Amino acid sequence: MDGQPSRPGQPTADIVNRIRDIPIYRASIERGHFPILDKPEIARGFPDNWMTPALADALAAGKAEYVLSTGTNHARMQIIRPPYFLLNSYYQLWSEHPDIAHTWRDGCQRVSLTTVLATEHVARVNARKRGREALAPVPDLDDRRLDDRTCYVNLTLDPALWDRADVERMLAEIRTARQAHPEGRYHLDCSGYHLAHLVRKVTDWGLWDLFPQPASIVHAYEYTPVNVRRFLYEHFDCPVIDLFGSTELGYLYYSDRNGRYHPYLDKMSVELVPVAPDSGIFSMIVSSVRNPYMPLIRYRSGDCARTLDGTPDPTKITRFCGREKELLASAHGRGPVAQGDLDDCVSDASSRVFVHQLRVQGAGAGDGTGTEAELRYTTFDGDPLDAAEAAALGAGVERLTGLTCRVEHCAHIPIGKSGKYAWLDRGAGVEG
Repeated sequence: MDGQPSRPGQPTADIVNRIRDIPIYRASIERGHFPILDKPEIARGFPDNWMTPALADALAAGKAEYVLSTGTNHARMQIIRPPYFLLNSYYQLWSEHPDIAHTWRDGCQRVSLTTVLATEHVARVNARKRGREALAPVPDLDDRRLDDRTCYVNLTLDPALWDRADVERMLAEIRTARQAHPEGRYHLDCSGYHLAHLVRKVTDWGLWDLFPQPASIVHAYEYTPVNVRRFLYEHFDCPVIDLFGSTELGYLYYSDRNGRYHPYLDKMSVELVPVAPDSGIFSMIVSSVRNPYMPLIRYRSGDCARTLDGTPDPTKITRFCGREKELLASAHGRGPVAQGDLDDCVSDASSRVFVHQLRVQGAGAGDGTGTEAELRYTTFDGDPLDAAEAAALGAGVERLTGLTCRVEHCAHIPIGKSGKYAWLDRGAGVEG
């Protein structure tokens, strides 16, 4: 199923035969047309709308399991997939990636520096395996080991609040992973934000002698801003790779060491549909049979992308620019604004901005409109932008959104309860 369907937007005859027994698709098969599949439709009647005798047998045998999709400030969705589906997708891509496959082949340990929720999930699974109902107050490293290749090191919700003891513990655990390799090499898996916070603290406290350089880096958990990527490139002399995917689909695209994206459409295809007439922002519609227990046909993933030439060609994607539900309606009527659009605006104004968040205020803010905005930001060095940079930033946001914008430097922008940052606050607070 690599590449595109034989008819635009419609599955091939082979795919139809694979999904013929799945209740949710029966009406589409009878009509000979598959509409776009949205998340509420997947959830309606779940799991009966997906149940087949083969799936029931797989669930009973432990070959399939129920999990929740990951969520930032959008709703989570229950799905069915093989155990370690996303991990195996990651490992396969890592083992085949042209810039970092050598670190897979060489047996490098994978150290994962990401949300505390991910760490706690691994510790909770291990606790159950060992007959314990509750997590240890501070899970030890063995409790945070996913398998013989991967361990998780973050134990704090907000990485900006790591203290020196947190950082020294994580660096020690990184060195332990490094020492397991005969040549002292390891692979660092991370959220870009989390790694940037670690670099800042290691720099501030003079701990670089305790931080061994990784042989390869992947950031794969959330949108990583342009400035954060640039900051990582400046501090690490190894490939820094972005993987794009989701819990329900696995990984679909990867960047190379130069930041260009390449499709990784094993058993899947992608359509791009404009989010609004004449918009260069596209909604991603994915058809995938990679997950044999819950194949998704013409599934709206909720992610948005831009292409090299503004055409709906999924081979020309240059940017994954955020979530469709988080698009901001511009006040000047020039189309929706995505997270990536604001990010470009910020990075064009100053490379010093680290975390940024746009708060829409005034009448109508709650439904995506508003009359004014406040851009709150932190910097990598902790100092506010100079007057010229701040003015350029405010003016850029006003041109982009049509909203009068005030710019405010902050010492700290709290992370959301998911362990991810929310780029947009519509005036009612953010969940993150």
